[in-house]
Amino acid sequence: MPPVEDDVDEDFRPRLLSKQPGVTIIELDPGMVRKYGDGVTRNEEAALRVVKEKATVPVPELHGADYFIIQGEEHGSFLMDLTEGCTLRSQWDSFGDSTKDRICREIWGIVEQLRRIPPPASFSHLFQCGADGSPSQDVLLRDLHDPPAPIETDDVLRARIYERYLHYNGGSFPENLPDHLPRSSASVFTHGELKPRNIMVDSSGGIAGILNWELAGWYPDYWELCKYSAALK
Repeated sequence: MPPVEDDVDEDFRPRLLSKQPGVTIIELDPGMVRKYGDGVTRNEEAALRVVKEKATVPVPELHGADYFIIQGEEHGSFLMDLTEGCTLRSQWDSFGDSTKDRICREIWGIVEQLRRIPPPASFSHLFQCGADGSPSQDVLLRDLHDPPAPIETDDVLRARIYERYLHYNGGSFPENLPDHLPRSSASVFTHGELKPRNIMVDSSGGIAGILNWELAGWYPDYWELCKYSAALK
């Protein structure tokens, strides 16, 4: 919650916590951050709200979201509680085997919770979509055409991946790639970028928060594992 007026630290000065392409995060007041930029999306807002409502996964408390246009591009601005701790990526090597095992079990417990979140009826006909029903911005699935076509089946999703592969890689293995793409009969709610840098832990290795939900939505049931495995390479 925002600090009570009597508790405000008069010596506190806003500080930059992170600056990446499309996203800047500043601590405005003790414990309160602003996240803004063209990488701050309505889909992330929807994801934070649905996870807060449907699961007990630790996510930043969102106090407000605004959107505005700059040079034809929509930018978002979130006001959120600061998630204390350090990234799992920065602390992993300092933990013992038993702590690492516990962390992994906690992460997959979080994934299991997310997978039980059903899509709203308004876009339950979609096999893959964002938390707000929008087309995915994942680099593997972003449509080459505008407006993007909906992904209503696993076959359409596989075709989308193949189309992007041919477009950007020139078809090095045009006849073999489809045979290697996994198949799925289930679509589940997925963070979409569950990397160690997006997992915050405390000093004992307890998971303090899961950050950066801009890619979250409903994906094939293998998606989270594949994306997490790729992040570790």
